[in-house]
Amino acid sequence: MSSAIRIHQPGGPEVLKYEDISVGAPGPGEVRLRHTAIGLNFLDTYFRSGLYPAPNGYPMIPGSEAAGVIEAVGEGVTGFRRGDRVAYGSSLGAYCTERVMSAATLVKLPDTVSDETAAAMMLKGMTARYLLRETFPVKAGDTLLVHAAAGGVGQILCQWGHHLGATVIATAGSREKCELARQAGAAYVINYSDEDFVARVKDITDGALCDVVYDGVGQATYPGSLDCLRPRGLFVSFGNASGPIQNFSLLALSQKGSLYATRPTLFSYVATRESLEANAADLFKVVGSDVVKIPVNQRYRLVDAAEAHRDLEARQTTGSTILLP
Repeated sequence: MSSAIRIHQPGGPEVLKYEDISVGAPGPGEVRLRHTAIGLNFLDTYFRSGLYPAPNGYPMIPGSEAAGVIEAVGEGVTGFRRGDRVAYGSSLGAYCTERVMSAATLVKLPDTVSDETAAAMMLKGMTARYLLRETFPVKAGDTLLVHAAAGGVGQILCQWGHHLGATVIATAGSREKCELARQAGAAYVINYSDEDFVARVKDITDGALCDVVYDGVGQATYPGSLDCLRPRGLFVSFGNASGPIQNFSLLALSQKGSLYATRPTLFSYVATRESLEANAADLFKVVGSDVVKIPVNQRYRLVDAAEAHRDLEARQTTGSTILLP
């Protein structure tokens, strides 16, 4: 019998229930996948709480990122076979030991990437890739502000941004987390629990400010993030770790220097097979060559997913976290 974490109604971590499930044979275009490791992301808490609606109603299985081994292949599937090591980062329903899913969302894992690393990085790493290479194509000499830089996406952004030749300014909420951001390649680190990050950015840049702000925090860093941007700079709001931004003002963009703003999501950037493979290939290249390291700093049993959610929301985690079936 297979098992899964299921949600029967939105709420706090207590609504995550570990239950037996039945997993059938794959249909056309599908595979049956046995998970070896599952990623934990703030996105999971948005679906659990109801901030993001369950796309197919309840009960629902959360999670969008995992690695595993293909156990069976359905009719019409090409490019995959039984025994292949694969991973994905944009397919809801990952909190389970086994699942049947579309082969179109999977990518094969190279030998240079372990299952645990893949589960810890697919959603976060592909997010960092589209943010740095597509949403704002970073080049040498650019100045980036990365909020929550000790988190999974944040540490990847710092490492990859530094590799691209950008000056990375990072924020984090404790001395220990600031040190993690510094080790990840941030040239400057701001502890926003006891420093005014806007004032520090102005001081660091001698008033020139930043070309782009990558903000996965949301409510707690708005509108300060806008004040860290140069005229016509780009505000990239890609997450809501502190809650969604309320009362966003388009007029403020004009008043603060004709700024640009976007609220992207990974799913839009890997919507085609071509874009998914291109994104994953770039990620595997920088990870396989040690340009970007993926720290798996916390491991929980799948059955303990509620505990993992509590720690994540309490800011008790750093880097990436995985759930083990």
